[in-house]
Amino acid sequence: MRRTTSAGSRLTRSAVVLVLAALLLGGEVPFDSGASALSLSYLVVAREDGPAGLPAAELAVQQAGGRVVQAYPQIGTVLAYAAGDFAARARRAPDILAVGATRTAPMSDGGSDAEAVGAPAPAPPPAARSAAAQDALPGDDTPPAADPHGARQWNLKMMGPAAGVRSPALRDVVVAVLDSGVDDTHPDLRSAVDPARSASCATGSPDSSPGAWRPDPKVGESGHGTHVSGIIAGNRSGDGVLGVAPGARIAAVRLLGAVGQYYGENLVCGFLWAADHGARVINDSYFADPWKYNCPDNPDQAAVTTAVGRAVRYAQHKGALVVASAGNDGQDLDGPRTDDRSPNDRVAGVPPVSRRLGTECIRLPGGLPGVLDVTAVDQDGSLAGYSNWGRGQVQLAAPGGDPDGGPAQAVVSDWPGGGYAALAGTSMSAAHVSGAAAVEAARHPGATGAQLARLLEREAVPEDCPSGHVGGSGCPGAAYYGYGLVELPTKALK
Repeated sequence: MRRTTSAGSRLTRSAVVLVLAALLLGGEVPFDSGASALSLSYLVVAREDGPAGLPAAELAVQQAGGRVVQAYPQIGTVLAYAAGDFAARARRAPDILAVGATRTAPMSDGGSDAEAVGAPAPAPPPAARSAAAQDALPGDDTPPAADPHGARQWNLKMMGPAAGVRSPALRDVVVAVLDSGVDDTHPDLRSAVDPARSASCATGSPDSSPGAWRPDPKVGESGHGTHVSGIIAGNRSGDGVLGVAPGARIAAVRLLGAVGQYYGENLVCGFLWAADHGARVINDSYFADPWKYNCPDNPDQAAVTTAVGRAVRYAQHKGALVVASAGNDGQDLDGPRTDDRSPNDRVAGVPPVSRRLGTECIRLPGGLPGVLDVTAVDQDGSLAGYSNWGRGQVQLAAPGGDPDGGPAQAVVSDWPGGGYAALAGTSMSAAHVSGAAAVEAARHPGATGAQLARLLEREAVPEDCPSGHVGGSGCPGAAYYGYGLVELPTKALK
């Protein structure tokens, strides 16, 4: 039975349930053998974009006493490990645009909360939990779900009759899932995941060795990417989960490393890998750690935004549509808001920094230009109480589910080891949009990512802002739903 709650209580409750999927593991960052202290990781961005900027970035690292561990020639950026006042020294180099630490503590003791509510993730040892993770509800609040046996669930029905239709044309569409890893041994995903296009970017360096893209069961929320992939392209005829675009190919790109974070270098590596391996759509159901929002007046956060922005732009120029989750904080992204959970990789016992922010501070990658930022709706089509929103900040809405409603009102999808789980969150809504984009890409083989976005926006069902929800009865629908609720037209694929 669905529990009824007021809008206010739903928002209060969402502040707690958001971290159900964020049970975190800690670990050490790499040690710089050339220094006497533990290293931090830095993104060093040359003024000149592209391969021509790479020599300047590498030279700046060397002269500032750091060590280049990964080059990203596509965007004139390198990943460096260093200690001490490396950033200040490297920023003085004339050909360097930005330098920023991608983490705040050499001993990482926190992790990321991927945008899912109610993920039955394994709990880490108490000593490894961050302050945010201590607010998590018990993991058994959302029990494993039953095999749906190929049935069209409420979320597919909401998207129209073309959702979940199998077509040979989808085999030519690659959707990159940048996430915690994907279990390609799951029977619903064996035919979907393309090993030749999959890799791990968990260290910031691409690793395409067999199985590197699979989740690490020792890391909290490691099943998240498998769940997202099932929503997009689950495909086992007569059984299992039926995805929005069954038959589409999944490029599984694992971002989540042993410390349970989605750091800037993981994102940069992931976007570049996906773009260079033919992704038409790139799904991003997470936000970049360690800062929930990255602000331009902070040199570290600004550098990460610049590097990730270049990587996203590179993927867009290669023809990919980037889709992101709007977030589960119940906040207006178009207004002032508070971030009291960052940085989430701080040393145990250190409190978070409470920041009052404006629209200049953005979530990565959802706040970047050209990215489709997606809000979540419940089964009745109303904005989910946990979902972020904001006029001019979000583009589409899609099924995200109700974390209080159990498997009947959450979204049931795949879980590592051949199982199933019922999750709710903007992670799920973003995955629905990525699946819809894959269908449109199959219908329009020559379309660019920007053109796919326009198709989805044009075909979305406009929604009015209902009374009794965030913002009151006078709230314009665009603030909640963007162009509207994503829907696939009835035209059949061939």
